[in-house]
Parts: sequence; C-alpha cells; structure tokens
Amino acid sequence: MKRIISIITLLAITVGLSAQNYYGANYREEPLHHSAPRVPEYVVFAGDTVRFDRDDLYERMDRELMSFTYMHTTTTLMLKRSKRYFTIVEPILKANGLPEDLKYIMVIESNLDPKALSTAGAAGLWQFMKSAAKTYKLEVSDEVDERYNIYKETEAACKYLKNSVRRGRDWMTVAAGYNAGPANITKRLEDQGVKTAMDALLPAETARYMFRILAAKMLFENPAAFGFNVTEADKYPYRAPKAVVTVSEPIPDLVAFAKEHGTTYFALKEANLWLRSDKLTNKEGKTYEIIIPR
Repeated sequence: MKRIISIITLLAITVGLSAQNYYGANYREEPLHHSAPRVPEYVVFAGDTVRFDRDDLYERMDRELMSFTYMHTTTTLMLKRSKRYFTIVEPILKANGLPEDLKYIMVIESNLDPKALSTAGAAGLWQFMKSAAKTYKLEVSDEVDERYNIYKETEAACKYLKNSVRRGRDWMTVAAGYNAGPANITKRLEDQGVKTAMDALLPAETARYMFRILAAKMLFENPAAFGFNVTEADKYPYRAPKAVVTVSEPIPDLVAFAKEHGTTYFALKEANLWLRSDKLTNKEGKTYEIIIPR
C-alpha cells in the first residue's frame, strides 16, 4: 500500500513539474473552485441605479452572478473578445448620445461572437432579425448581410435603442424591450399597472435578460471578482484596417479582389463578415466600404 501511495505522489509531483516547465516559471495552478461575487446593494447602469433590496431582485441577480462565474469557457472568450469589439462599438454609442453601458446588451445578445446566428434567425453581434434589419435599413440578401457589419449593425442598434427610450422608459425596461419587443413590454406594463420591467411578470428569458446585463457589467469591470484572470495582454487586439476600399461597381470574383489588394480571400471575408458570397453582383450600383485587413 505504501508503495502505491508513493507512486501516486511521485506522479502528482511529476505532472506539476511538467506543467511548470511547459507554462514557464510563473505557472501556478488556479483554484478549482471560486465563489461567485456577492450581490451588491445596487448597480448603476447607464446612469440608472438598480437596487436589489427585495428578495426576488436579490435572488435573480445572484443567479446570474453564479452563471457567469461557472460558465468558464464562454465567459473567458467574452472577456478576451471585449477589447476588439468594444473599441469599435463604444465610439458609435457615444456619437449617438447613448450611454456606454448599452454595449452590455450586445454582450448578452451574442456573447461577443460577430458570427452569431440564433435558432430563430437573429444574426450578428446585436442579433437583428431580418424584419428588424430591413426596418433599420440594413441590407439582407444572398450576397450581402449587413447584420454582420459591425459598424452598420451598431448604428442600427443605436436607432432602435433611441426609439425605445423616447417612450420614457428606464434603461432596464429598454433592455427588456430589446429582448421581447418594445410594444410587447409596454402592453405588459400597462396590463399589470407597473412602470418598470423590473416590477413586471415577464417571460422567463426576458426576466433573466435584464439581470444578465447587470451581471455582465460587473464581470467586465472586475473579472477577478468572478475568478477570471484575463489581463489586457490576454485580450484579442483590435487591428485597424490597412485600407478601406469604397466600391460601387460589381466585383465578380472576391478571391481575385483580395489578391489585388494584397490579402487572402480568407482574411478578406473575416474582416468583412457581411460579404456572404464569393462575389458582389451589386446590380443596383450601391456603394460599399470593404475593409482590407493588415
């Protein structure tokens, strides 16, 4: 028995040393368990103070804090992606006179995955359905889907959010409307005689949605409190384009177009996810801006 224990101990030490050699001298094992952060007295979101001074509000917030803490892979990826996409989105929100915190709606919508496509057919970082995309002047066709154009979809989201807040709603109610539709939320508030979505009985997804946004704000502002050690150096960088080419003519072959501009077809498509085909027919002579990546 002693011999078996000694062998197990030796193996454990060997594995530990191997890990240290592989990862370098600064390697340290992370704790296997980390408690979720405690529910704070309040969170300030987009200038609105959201308090958790009722049992139901406290427990709903507690659930989402635990969810982000133990959803390791997804949460880590979101933290790593944040620098790349926040760098683009934050100035657009500011230019539209909207609070920066509204970027967390995008976080919950897509997990910061610009290629996200829901089972219902919502696409992009802001998860526009085709009908809503067309309402906000985003082109959706076999060759072009501007729901994947980060600049244009964010501008569309800004218009959507500004239209919602004009109804005199607080930002949590606006967020609920982004998930379930502003008209639907307005009707539920009127039917239940309440003024804010935080006090209304809502579908389960929408009820959680508001608290997930608040938890996301807490996570991105202090990831260490959730047990995540993602430094600035760990985050995926934003790369400014080498050039932006304006085109209003057809492009019969995007592979050739990429080569002409000193890049690969793969890199071109990754930088312009809205290009959904290997060509751009452009029968109507529209003007498009195509990013040429570094």
